[in-house]
Amino acid sequence: MRLLSVRLIVSLFIGIAVISLLFSYYSVRTEQRQLRSDLERRADLLGESLSGNVEQALSKNSPRALQRIVERFDKREHLTGVAVYDVTGTRLAVSPALGNFLDNRPTVVAEAIVNDQSSSQYAKIGYASVYIRVIPLHDEGRIIGALALVYDSGFIASRTKQVWRESFVRALVQIVIIALLTLLIVQWSLRGPIARAATWMRTLRTHGHAKQQEVPELGPFEPLARELTTIAENLKRARVAAETEARLRQSAENVWTAQRLAVHVKSKLGRSRLFVISNREPYLHVRRGKNIEVTTPASGLVTALEPVLLACDGTWLAHGSADADREVVDEHDHIRVPPDDPHYTLRRIWLSEEEEDGYYYGFANEGLWPLCHIAHTRPLFRASDWEWYRSVNRKFADAALQEMADTEEPVVLVQDYHFALVPQMIKEKRPDARVSIFWHIPWPNPEAFAICPWQKDLLDGLLGADLIGFHVQAHCNNFLNTVERALESQINWEYFTAKRNQHVSLVRPFPISVDLADFDQAPQRWFNSEDERAQLFRELQVDGIFMGVGVDRVDYTKGILERFLAIEQLLETYPVYQKQFVFVQIGAPSRTHIQRYKDLMDEVLSEADRINRRFQTGNWRPIVFLNRQHSHAEVQRYYRAADLCLVTSLHDGMNLVAKEYLAARSDEDGVLILSRFTGAARELRDALIVNPYDINQTAEAIRKALEMDPNERRERMQHMRKIVREQNIYRWAADLIGQLCDFRVNTTKVSPTTHETSAPAA
Repeated sequence: MRLLSVRLIVSLFIGIAVISLLFSYYSVRTEQRQLRSDLERRADLLGESLSGNVEQALSKNSPRALQRIVERFDKREHLTGVAVYDVTGTRLAVSPALGNFLDNRPTVVAEAIVNDQSSSQYAKIGYASVYIRVIPLHDEGRIIGALALVYDSGFIASRTKQVWRESFVRALVQIVIIALLTLLIVQWSLRGPIARAATWMRTLRTHGHAKQQEVPELGPFEPLARELTTIAENLKRARVAAETEARLRQSAENVWTAQRLAVHVKSKLGRSRLFVISNREPYLHVRRGKNIEVTTPASGLVTALEPVLLACDGTWLAHGSADADREVVDEHDHIRVPPDDPHYTLRRIWLSEEEEDGYYYGFANEGLWPLCHIAHTRPLFRASDWEWYRSVNRKFADAALQEMADTEEPVVLVQDYHFALVPQMIKEKRPDARVSIFWHIPWPNPEAFAICPWQKDLLDGLLGADLIGFHVQAHCNNFLNTVERALESQINWEYFTAKRNQHVSLVRPFPISVDLADFDQAPQRWFNSEDERAQLFRELQVDGIFMGVGVDRVDYTKGILERFLAIEQLLETYPVYQKQFVFVQIGAPSRTHIQRYKDLMDEVLSEADRINRRFQTGNWRPIVFLNRQHSHAEVQRYYRAADLCLVTSLHDGMNLVAKEYLAARSDEDGVLILSRFTGAARELRDALIVNPYDINQTAEAIRKALEMDPNERRERMQHMRKIVREQNIYRWAADLIGQLCDFRVNTTKVSPTTHETSAPAA
């Protein structure tokens, strides 16, 4: 630091000296020009006023009159003297002070007479610096002589030296002052932040795991602070991972972590690379004023697959939907992510508004979504939407083929019902690729799926995959039943495979989950649910004792209206809970482009308002509906504070809200009320399982949850959290990728028009 201070001061000294020299030179030149200009102007004025008298005396040939005139101007400021010459250059009269200086005729006098115009010159006469101004004299238009004004210009040099001295002194004072200020700045602004950073890093290195270590304020070193934050996060993750692995080895627990998943996938992939295809992208670039911010959508899919991509430097293909996404990609629509520590490639696919309306909002969400969720909303199938769906699937498949062109035996994970046709499209061109698709929503019974006019095309597209994943076994059964009825195929119920056009597809359940460790390691791990609940009631401006929570997109499959009716039934049947029980529904707006979702939002708001008007008293109301997007941290607060969580989906693939609630309850308290029509109900048997269509049963479950013995609550919560810990999101990804990589690929091209011969072994 001392060497840095010396170098800084020396650099400042040299810099200030050079700058001061330049400015001084400029000031001197300016001052010199100004003084000369003033002197020349003064000479011109005197010459004009004097020349008339001199011309008159010279034309009369009166030497005495000329001498009197020149002697009269002998004592003016800076004027050394005046001399008069005839046309031949002979001196006729001269001021006494100039007697010895102008023995010889100056050249400038001859130039003025010859050229018949005023002339001037700065000259050296003896040891004196002078300025000579010569004005031609005339009589009736002819030149008769010249008037010479001689000024002492030495004062200009004196003034110039004075300016140089003042500039030097000023520069010296500035250097001293700036050097002192620099030392203070180094001490306060540099030495302090660097010392704080060093202390922080030392604490983090030695015992930082004991408590949450915040990055210190580093003032001008904010870019360094961001890098330090990244280093700290990596160090923290590495330490936590090492501690977790050590704990798991010691306890012989079989729990998957992000690090274990990365190692597992790396060994499975070998020389190959992983390609993920999804509609939603893992990072969005959003414009905020003049700046571009990076946001991460709340998604279990990102949590599960990012460690895999980080480990193998894979590629994620997704729809670039944010307003600043195009501004940050390269010429190939690539961007390396994560932003702070890039390890894999995000390839963005661009869709027009018409493509998005037809493929996403139309066929996928007005057709396939209600078709697969048997929730009494009629699916809409339009031929135009189907064409857009097929076109967009082709666009994603072509982009994936382009990305994997130089990869041998690529591994492809296609995500969800948006891309049912992509597996076959890829397999047709790259039969060596291992392709899987995970269907994140339910698969209905064959009769329901037969409603779709293009069911055979969809099934053929899906059967292009080597591995087809669903959340639960029942959905696998429904899918195979659908294939068996709709297509000419061979179904092996012992191994759960479907053989179609010489290609065998494995059909397996992979129950998706969350990362419980991620919730447990949050800064608010240790909390008091009663204090948290009281604080939230104050923020919501309601009175209450008990809190229930529901967290859903406003979707007709989530059973929000039925949930509200159950709360109304509870308050009717058990009036004791009036003025005590408050249910907070976090309802994020969803798919507002679709009319059915707009209508549903109106229905939900209306029903909440009706029930509140019926029961509301003072500052208490039974339902608080929060109609906006909430961050992960905001939702966590409600999970931790709620006495119970209601998950009453009418039909759902898994529903991760149930598992998120369990993961958030590190205090091992709270009750989960869970619809029997969710995939989660197959795993979480210690929840209170209800039929959401049975309003009385759900109301009774709420009462039972509120009155449950604390020991029973804790025991149920412990059992369910153990399931979530062991069957976590990383195990889901490990099972999916492991089974796909172990699959023996048939290199025969997949085509819906070929006939069956023999099937590869699975």
